[in-house]
Amino acid sequence: MNRWLRQHRYAFSVALSRLSGQPFSSLSNIFVIALTLAVPIISWAILASAQPLATQLPVNPEITLYLTTESDESAAGQLATTLREQYSDELASARVITRESAYDELKGNPIWADALSTLGSNPLPHTLILSLADSPEQAAIALRIAEQLKQQPGVERVQLDSDWVRRLEALLHFAQIALLLLSFSVVVIVVATVFNTVRLQALSQREEIAVARLVGATESFVRRPFLYQGALTGLIASGVAVALSLLALLPLNDALNRLAATYELQILLHMPDTVSLLLATFLIALVAALAARWSVTRSTRF
Repeated sequence: MNRWLRQHRYAFSVALSRLSGQPFSSLSNIFVIALTLAVPIISWAILASAQPLATQLPVNPEITLYLTTESDESAAGQLATTLREQYSDELASARVITRESAYDELKGNPIWADALSTLGSNPLPHTLILSLADSPEQAAIALRIAEQLKQQPGVERVQLDSDWVRRLEALLHFAQIALLLLSFSVVVIVVATVFNTVRLQALSQREEIAVARLVGATESFVRRPFLYQGALTGLIASGVAVALSLLALLPLNDALNRLAATYELQILLHMPDTVSLLLATFLIALVAALAARWSVTRSTRF
């Protein structure tokens, strides 16, 4: 056990000396990886904050029911009451716009006033406006209710105002897929950076490695410092990436709060939780160590 600890302590010290021995190269690689890692961290923070924002927006999809011209105001009110009871869980409100109030509103608009003056009577029907309650599946609920209401007696036409919900859901889904692809690209960049760094290091010490191998050093003993070097690079770069992300979120929070204030909301971009950050850091260190092992295996022939 003591021998195993001594070997790993030696490999760790060798890795530290190699990183400190070439500070410019080491810092360059660390900052390249850190900047690359900061992008998905910031993207995750924005995406995680945008999802609750979408549900908090004070705009709900509406279903507009245009009744037949034969329907009177009492029938429209009775239908509104029936729909409130039938869809009590799905609807936030159901209000009636009478044909007279709609006609008066249009007459007050100069664009429509001349056209309406040529008509002998009010051609508008009574209208019901159904506002849906907050739900994570508003678009699906709105489509289902709209299809059912098309069969409702006395309803001439149903207009569904939920396109913005479907667009928002599609946009969030697209952002999630883009974030996954971005994370994969980050892994590729980490592997490429560590691979090339360790490759150059191994080639520069090829003769030293060959001598060590001749005097009995095992392949594991020779490779171990390179693995520690890759893992340390990933760990340090992850820490720098978290610090950069925290700094970047400060101006982003100010800009987002100005936008949210227009909707009377308050939103705060926040970093991933500590467990997720630690897990991501461990994965990055593991990927970097594996990239280092792959590189030293291909660059030296024992």
